[in-house]
Formats: sequence, C-alpha cells, structure tokens
Amino acid sequence: MDLFSLKGKVAVVTGGGRGLGRGMALALGAAGADVVVVSRSLDQVEAVREELERLGSRALAYAADVADLDAAGAAVEAVLAAYGRIDILVNAAGIQVRRPILEFTPADWERVIGVNLRAAFFLSQRVARHMIERGQGGKIIHVASLTSFIGIPGTGIYAASKSGIVGITRAMAVEWAPYGIRVNAIAPGYYRTEMTEPLFRDPDRSRWVLSRIPVGRSGVPEDLAGTVVFLASPASDYVTGQVIPVDGGWLAG
Repeated sequence: MDLFSLKGKVAVVTGGGRGLGRGMALALGAAGADVVVVSRSLDQVEAVREELERLGSRALAYAADVADLDAAGAAVEAVLAAYGRIDILVNAAGIQVRRPILEFTPADWERVIGVNLRAAFFLSQRVARHMIERGQGGKIIHVASLTSFIGIPGTGIYAASKSGIVGITRAMAVEWAPYGIRVNAIAPGYYRTEMTEPLFRDPDRSRWVLSRIPVGRSGVPEDLAGTVVFLASPASDYVTGQVIPVDGGWLAG
C-alpha cells in the first residue's frame, strides 16, 4: 500500500549498527527508504549497509559518536552532501548503566544523558532546521522505554534520560507541527539485544521479566518494524506527540 511506502525518502538512523537500531534501519530500507546508518563502530554500520543494499536501499554507513555534537553535526552534513535531503530521523542510539541510584556517579550521568537525551535533542534540532528550510516537513522518531512510565530498580539515570525523551517528543511535536514535522516516540519493552543480554543470562531476572509480559515472550528487533515504518510513512501524518509502547502488553498488565 502506498500509504506505507517510503520510496524516495531518506532516513537517518542513529545507533543503527546493532540491536533495535539495526532492526529499524532494515525495516525502513525494506519499505523503500534510502537509509543512512550512524553508529560508533564502522564495522557494524558497514555490515548493516550491506544488508540494506541487498534490500535495494541506496544505503550509506557513517561512523560517529552522536554524543559528540560536532561529530553528529558532521554526520548530518555528510548526509545532505550525499542525498540533498533528510526526510526521516530515528534517534535510536542509547546506552545503559545499571546500578543502585546511591552508587551512580556524575560521570555516569553525563555519559548516559549525553547519548540518550542530549544527542537526540540536538540532532533533532539540526535536522528540523533542514526540514523547515526545505519546506516539505518530515518525521522524527525517538526511542523511549518502559522506564519512561514505570520505575525499574537499577535504571535511575536511564529512566531520567528516557523520561526526558517523552518530554522532548511532546515539545518538539507542538513546536514543529506547523512546519509539517511529526515527532513521535516508540517505547520498546524487554527486547533481547546485545545491551540487554546480561539481564537474560540471569535466570531469576529473566523469569520475572517473562512473567510480566502477557504475550509470553521477550521482544526481538523485528517486532518494531511495523511501528517504525508507520511513524515514518504518510500513514501517520495526523499522528504527532505520541509515545507508542511496543512491549508485548507489559504496561497493560
């Protein structure tokens, strides 16, 4: 259906070298978008670029640490030089530091907030300026979390960053709606990725997680495909400022 087609669109996915970011990058490519994959590891983004090209996407790999705002800005300029436009931005770069709140350090705060929230804010700002100047709108998709809604032990700073994502999603949505820019967020539940593998190696913790998911299993990156394509496509043109949980029913239970 053309309503969900991304043919002719250019998408940038940060954190696209692995995990959920990789899954979303591949979904956008399969829907017809040309996809730029941004991550710190050149080997990872090159591997995803090759996967995208096999899907028919005119893909580009770019190695950058988005927490470095100069490097993130250079990535945007490289995309504009290569494609002349950015239609879709997915802020999927994220890190986690797990420990009790009493044990966190200021360095932990700066590191997690820097990647998860600060980078998403300023990269969106830079891309939105381009979208406004171009005058054809666009889609910005953030990645929130269950911790945007509920307290989970050991995730204090991560929760702060992901609660902040909900706040900037709504603020950006209302400020940029007049320019045709739609801003939404996806809140994944418990997904099995490189970042969460330690959790799933803990039998007690893993059993507890699975007991809380009504559909009876943890998520896999492909479970986000439909939602990210919807939010990137014309099908969601009347949707903005929303946070969509894709959590197997966790928050409903």
